[in-house]
Amino acid sequence: MLPEIQQVTDSIIARSQKSREIYLQRIQAARLKGPHRGVLSCGNLAHGFAACNSQDKGDLRSLTKANIGIISSYNDMLSAHQPYEHYPALLKQAVSEVGSVAQFAGGVPAMCDGITQGQPGMELSLLSRDIIAMSAAIGLSHNMFDGGLMLGICDKIVPGLFMAAMSFGHLPFVFVPAGPMPSGIPNKEKARVRQLFAEGKVGKEQLLEAESASYHAAGTCTFYGTANSNQLVIEIMGLHLPGSSFVNPSTLLRDELTKAAARQVTRLTDLGPDYLPIGQMIDAKSIVNGIVGLLATGGSTNHTMHLIAMARSAGFIVNWDDFAKLSAATPLLTRIYPNGQADINHFQHAGGMALLIRELLDAGLLHEDVQTIAGKGLRRYTQQPVIQDGKLQWIEAPAQSLDFDVLTCVSKPFKSHGGLEVLSGNVGRGVIKTSALREGTEVVTAPAVVFSSQHELDAAFQAGDLNKDCIVVVRFQGPKACGMPELHKLTPPLGVLQDRGFKVALVTDGRMSGASGKVPAAIHVTPEALDGGNIARIQTGDMMTVDGLTGRLELLISDADLAAREAVTLSMQDNLHGMGREMFGALRSQLTGAEQGACSLFGTEEHLHG
Repeated sequence: MLPEIQQVTDSIIARSQKSREIYLQRIQAARLKGPHRGVLSCGNLAHGFAACNSQDKGDLRSLTKANIGIISSYNDMLSAHQPYEHYPALLKQAVSEVGSVAQFAGGVPAMCDGITQGQPGMELSLLSRDIIAMSAAIGLSHNMFDGGLMLGICDKIVPGLFMAAMSFGHLPFVFVPAGPMPSGIPNKEKARVRQLFAEGKVGKEQLLEAESASYHAAGTCTFYGTANSNQLVIEIMGLHLPGSSFVNPSTLLRDELTKAAARQVTRLTDLGPDYLPIGQMIDAKSIVNGIVGLLATGGSTNHTMHLIAMARSAGFIVNWDDFAKLSAATPLLTRIYPNGQADINHFQHAGGMALLIRELLDAGLLHEDVQTIAGKGLRRYTQQPVIQDGKLQWIEAPAQSLDFDVLTCVSKPFKSHGGLEVLSGNVGRGVIKTSALREGTEVVTAPAVVFSSQHELDAAFQAGDLNKDCIVVVRFQGPKACGMPELHKLTPPLGVLQDRGFKVALVTDGRMSGASGKVPAAIHVTPEALDGGNIARIQTGDMMTVDGLTGRLELLISDADLAAREAVTLSMQDNLHGMGREMFGALRSQLTGAEQGACSLFGTEEHLHG
């Protein structure tokens, strides 16, 4: 094991000793109170299986057959989740064939940042993670289940499902992916048309044609944003079947993997000899593995919040310094858009998860001695699934990458580090994704131009006011201010400025997520402006430095001058109503800072320590 990886793991274990012990005590107590149908009254149990067929009713009455709860994020508007429409029937059949029962326990909301981008609904996006966790918990609260199957793909859905599963940590869970859509137009072409539209050189109809050719079928979007980062992280943490993350929907292999996932969870319940509750299975090593996998592939910066909240739901305290230390030790092994021109299907064809995990294991970058739903040890995940002779089987990964432009080896990485840097200075703390930055753009020193919304920035760009070296500051976008929306709409105009030869960077207490690209962006800045963070003291014209090489985020004025400035305040009234936002005010006020996971559920030391 690489010493740097082990040191971070040991630090997490040490600082989490008390909170992890409390968590394990809680799930052990929950185990002793079940399997839970046995403690239900006759009326309770009758309600629980009233709609079942006679065979399932008999099995559930006997208390000897496993009952598996299905939680799904299905809706048919979102391409990533549309394939889940037929999964419950498939899962129930597979569970029935091995002598157990499955019931659809509940659905959770699933919203798409791609649809709400730049719209009021985007302000509910991050908040939806905690709502999803609570919705899944309600579905599992009926005390009827011996295990669970979690069906989710995109940005906030998988972290929310994970957090709910950890709340029921005395039960085993298997996460069931649906796979990416087939490749559309090249990502480079899509980005080109977006920039032309930002410059007014093509119309809306041409832009819509390009977008429709990119997002064109059922399945996850193919760029390497938060959705596909979710799948990669969950598989490396051992919660998917090996190699199942990036198999396309509506294929024989996809269906066979789905049925195999259903069978597997029945083997892990407390009714058999191989009991493996998720709360014990996921440990500090599993979490570090997830972070390393994210960094080795230049994954979504959203996980600098999600993985912290996910870890805390299991009693572990992770911080941004852990990310920075792991990033410094982890080589960048993939080039997937926006960190390159390939998409997730090209990664899969180059060798995919099996080859990536083998490379990382052989280099001592991943903990091998972990529990997974497929058995003890992560080495099992160096195999990839295939259909041979009409049956699902696993074979060894290719000996080497089938496309070194997309997936390389540890001995010849694209970069020596994981492409994530923690920034700190008198502005506060933030993160920057450097994996997609062109050489020479990592450090920008320029005058600040300050905005309070992405729409103000767009207006200034259209007016030609940003044709200069500048560091664009977009504040009052943090969790408590307006729910921390993603600011993808900033990318095309800032990219245009960069292509015109100007040195530009972004500083914001909002998010840019997995779509962070060629423009250096200091994001998730905390404390946020609404909490009086120093980002609220920046004035247009101030000289600033964003340094992705040394990790500096500095306002170039004296400490005395900075202390003497009043923090700007802003009424957020326009962000509190419309598109359902009025119902989320109480939740928004409870969110912790970005480095604490921007979470309302598991974000405080008081909660962790009882």
